[in-house]
Amino acid sequence: MIETDIELLKGIANQLRIHSINETTAAGSGHPTSCCSAADVVGALFFGHMKFDPKNPHYYNNDRFILSKGHAAPLLYAAWAELGVIPVSELPTLRQFTSELEGHPTPRLPFVDVATGSLGQGLGIGCGMALSARLDKLDFNTYVLLGDGEIAEGAVWEAASLAGIYKLNNLIAIVDDNRLGQSQATAFGHDTSVYAKRFEAFGWRVEVIDGHDIEEIIEVLQGVGLDDKPLAIIAKTYKGAGVSFLQDKDGWHGKPLNKEEAAKAIAELQPTAKSGMGVPIPAPTQLPDPTKSAPANFPAPNYKLGDNVATREAYGNALLRIGETDSRVVAMDGDTKNSTYADKFFKKFPERSTECFIAEQNLVAVAVGFGTRGKVPFASTFATFFTRAADQIRVAGISQANLKLVGSHVGVSIGEDGPSQMALEDLALMRAIVGSVVLYPSDAVATEKLLEQMALNRGVHFMRTSRPKTPVIYNNDEQFPIGGAKVLRNGDKVTVVAAGVTLFEALKAADQLKSEGVGITVIDAYSIKPLGKNTILEAAKKTNNTVITVEDHYPEGGLGDAVAGELSSEGIKVHKLAVGGLPRSGKAEELLAHFGIDAAAIVKKVKSL
Repeated sequence: MIETDIELLKGIANQLRIHSINETTAAGSGHPTSCCSAADVVGALFFGHMKFDPKNPHYYNNDRFILSKGHAAPLLYAAWAELGVIPVSELPTLRQFTSELEGHPTPRLPFVDVATGSLGQGLGIGCGMALSARLDKLDFNTYVLLGDGEIAEGAVWEAASLAGIYKLNNLIAIVDDNRLGQSQATAFGHDTSVYAKRFEAFGWRVEVIDGHDIEEIIEVLQGVGLDDKPLAIIAKTYKGAGVSFLQDKDGWHGKPLNKEEAAKAIAELQPTAKSGMGVPIPAPTQLPDPTKSAPANFPAPNYKLGDNVATREAYGNALLRIGETDSRVVAMDGDTKNSTYADKFFKKFPERSTECFIAEQNLVAVAVGFGTRGKVPFASTFATFFTRAADQIRVAGISQANLKLVGSHVGVSIGEDGPSQMALEDLALMRAIVGSVVLYPSDAVATEKLLEQMALNRGVHFMRTSRPKTPVIYNNDEQFPIGGAKVLRNGDKVTVVAAGVTLFEALKAADQLKSEGVGITVIDAYSIKPLGKNTILEAAKKTNNTVITVEDHYPEGGLGDAVAGELSSEGIKVHKLAVGGLPRSGKAEELLAHFGIDAAAIVKKVKSL
């Protein structure tokens, strides 16, 4: 790097500061001082180091950049404007309803892989990208820019641990240590040694630098990949850097400059500012394209009617079966693979499998990272443990991520393990995710067929699997379209809608009532979101406009609420049977009976109507 290039990069950094100030002043909101602290790092990365094709942001071997400190979005937009991808004239539309330049980045923009701004998630996603590059034998690096404030998030250290374990030397974390948080100084301020020691403890190589010294930034970046460790760059910076009345001053977080202040700041920066337009960007290496297409079809599952198979085991069978046909499929586990049965895939395809250990936030983030690189990631653990990754799942929805989650050990039917292991909130959580698909198969065939649908369709999908063995009731060629439902019994008294273990309780109840001369309709609502509304509504109209829902889940947000939400406006009365209280350890049949979701409770409810 010759001297003139260093001077050019210094000038580009100041131009990025100017854009960031103009954007936020025009918007009347935003984080200009957080942009100023990271401008030298971003300028050096985009115009002096990273290899990518600005005209093709999705190119498979481009270096990837994740702005984990998403509130510095104006800085990211400024860089892409200087690359010629965004017209500079559009920058002042920041945060406007009609603009794609949102307050925090989202994948509405072609150069943004994931939504950021909910702090602490970027490094885990970067792990997934780095692991995907390794799998595909690509040489792109993944750079994650974090704020020093977000380093307090535990998810960061889950990711740091995994990156160290797998020696991801194609992953670079850059900490913008500008000392000041939102409401006060950060816990460690400018004591960069604290951050350095923590990353080193997790197996990272660490470099501490002056984050405003372009020459030092470039020198450290040139050492990327020189050993077998991930690289953490701790950059000591100043909030508001480059503007004398902002630099290292408290009280400016998330505060735009007014027009007079902006003019004063820009006057300081303008004399040395330089455009990045036309600066040559190093091209990515031309390596074989790993992109794969979805298969036309999958081989059929192989079960016999009446076989007793837990749906969690069928998930393991299905993951292996579709993985043999679809090479896009990869699997992540949270140290539960011998219980979820994902271990079948892990044993057959170790190179496509990632053990994330007991760190569910990172489990989800890693899966999201794989999904950005064209993979179909299946992450599985006990369903109740996904609730601790609720924010990662929520942001995956905002990211329009291709994410497949499978949660086992649901409801009181797991029995003796007790309430801490019982997923009773998972349907509510997953239904609330924007654009999500929520599936709850009752037998092995339904599980396998629905997993095929999950692989073939983009988006956030959640499958709920059960621990108890249940009989196979469907033929291997039965189809299970997402948004459908199955009518398994017909009667005129009432319609009972169930899924999972309660479907079999409903079938028992139907048989008992039939022997007493009472006919009920039983529906398998295997698709909770979208719901098989038309099937249920048609049945309800034939059964006195009355529906009973039965679920191994709390009353709030589960199957009953899904059905009531769809049918109440149609004049259908919905009665909900659910787990109405705090469970305890016991036998599954005891717990189903105690909470009124077994066959006897269904019979009693039907007779009461």
